[in-house]
Amino acid sequence: MADQLIRATAAEGGIRAVGVITTRITEEARQRHQLSYVATAALGRTMSAGLLLVSSMKRAESRVNIRIKGNGPLGGILVDAGLDGTVRGYVENPAVELPPNKLGKLDVGKAVGPDGYLYVVRDVGYGYPYSSTVELISGEIGDDLTNYLATSEQTPSALIVGVFVGAEGVTASGGVLIQVLPKAARDETLVELLESRIAKLSGFTPLLQEGKTLPEIFQLLLGDMGLVMLPDIQMVRFYCGCSFDRVLGALKMLGEAELQDMIEKDEGAEATCHFCGEIYQATSDELAKLIDDLQAETV
Repeated sequence: MADQLIRATAAEGGIRAVGVITTRITEEARQRHQLSYVATAALGRTMSAGLLLVSSMKRAESRVNIRIKGNGPLGGILVDAGLDGTVRGYVENPAVELPPNKLGKLDVGKAVGPDGYLYVVRDVGYGYPYSSTVELISGEIGDDLTNYLATSEQTPSALIVGVFVGAEGVTASGGVLIQVLPKAARDETLVELLESRIAKLSGFTPLLQEGKTLPEIFQLLLGDMGLVMLPDIQMVRFYCGCSFDRVLGALKMLGEAELQDMIEKDEGAEATCHFCGEIYQATSDELAKLIDDLQAETV
């Protein structure tokens, strides 16, 4: 199944559901950053979560940044997702690997660490972005983001994300976000039934590996609750807007002395984009041109 995002409602609009497939996105990130198994799972889960969170925003230029900083060996995770279906991200220590947990699964919780903070920034494209910070509760990504939605945005939610990666690479990745809006939250029987079904799920990726599509997964969860699938299917992809011109702009900000030092000691400069791993190289002549531009601006 192609990487995509779909939306649905249930309970006469009282339940909002969003599902996303990110298998190719996560595999591209794994290759770009040379990620270990557990780092692939952690970053893939967070990228899926970013696309799910930004899906509720309205303006086309809206973006969500998720930063997770736990006390585990993985270090920090940073993901940037847009309402346009683009996402990018990286892990501070991509080579970290850990033994499987007691259930035989990748130990993302231990890799991230249960102690630390989750930072979410929502940028609607104008004014000041809205930011929120909550403490981590497990390091398992989905649990921590579900806690964020309940405590910071005060919306009863379930966010389930998963990644399956083996020797051949990523074969399943994605997630689902179910939110109970105020009009449905008053129906305690409905809420309890939904919570029971979500609790019985063995995870998200096993469903994908069984061959189930996003509409079929929604049918399992919400089929008898007035499920309405929205017609639009949004394609999602890994994308980074870095460029050589942006790198030159950043180098220019270092000033004449630093640029001259690079010319004399390194005969140029090399920069790597954290988000996508792209390597950019500037020659001595290109650095000299930046110095000329800086000197011309001061005249």
